[in-house]
Amino acid sequence: MQRQLSITPSITVTIGRHTRQYFAYVTTAPVELDSPATLTLHAGTFAELVGFAADCLTVAADQARMPGRLVLVEAMELTWQHAKYHGHHHPLFRADAGLVGLDTLQHWLWQRLQASVTRPAAA
Repeated sequence: MQRQLSITPSITVTIGRHTRQYFAYVTTAPVELDSPATLTLHAGTFAELVGFAADCLTVAADQARMPGRLVLVEAMELTWQHAKYHGHHHPLFRADAGLVGLDTLQHWLWQRLQASVTRPAAA
């Protein structure tokens, strides 16, 4: 199966001399299945998050209540992440570029980074 990365919403992040490209996807996979570079931007029920998917999806009542996440997957780990999720029977749907464009990704990424800085350290 060949994925069309060019139509999947993405954001490029540069820290120092290191630049990485991340792509936005919707999944039901738990955090435990994430690669170290995968980042959750938004979490809720799958019914709430499926609206961010590029493809129109029909969600059964039992699926609607499942946890869902909008995630950023690092480009170099995309194939591995896709296989890991599917190996555990979780979908990975590309996000809709109209709903999750660059401005939205930047906003949510900044919120996520600020939240991790303001969280009190564990004792």
